[in-house]
Amino acid sequence: MKKLLLAVIAVFFIGNVNAQDIKFGVKTGVNIASINGGSDNADSRIGFHAGLVSELEISDTFSIQPELLYSTQGASIKNISAINLDYISLPILAKYYVTDAFSIEAGPQFSFLVNDVIDFDSSLALNDADTNAENFDLSAAIGLGYKISSKIFAQVRYTAGITTIEENPDLKNGVFQFSLGYQF
Repeated sequence: MKKLLLAVIAVFFIGNVNAQDIKFGVKTGVNIASINGGSDNADSRIGFHAGLVSELEISDTFSIQPELLYSTQGASIKNISAINLDYISLPILAKYYVTDAFSIEAGPQFSFLVNDVIDFDSSLALNDADTNAENFDLSAAIGLGYKISSKIFAQVRYTAGITTIEENPDLKNGVFQFSLGYQF
């Protein structure tokens, strides 16, 4: 039922948007990722994200911005290992323009795990291993956007995990993203 409702909403929005009201582009940037709810010894993992972005203009001040990103997340744990969680992410953001150049963005992000590895410190003589991370991660994203020019934009965003990526303790992703993009 949920899939049907989403399909109907998507067809409604796409059917009511003229071709000149859709912009496509690419974006890339830096991730500062963490795993919340676990060990206090965990530090952020510095990574990246890159992918495709589109913007469907609904009005002069409101747009829907779906994206398709490859995103490296996880954490590093002092003197032990790094937890590498890589996702294909689909954020679908409502975008409100406060001015012609400045916007506020918020919405859900659906992420699918494509790589999960624990890298152990070589002095521990342990082999790298898979994590027990869930294959799906639902997050809430909120951020700010700024049009530098008619084609170049910058964004800053925080994405907070809603679902747990591993239980006992309940671990959730948290990611700050700093992006630059180009619209065609």
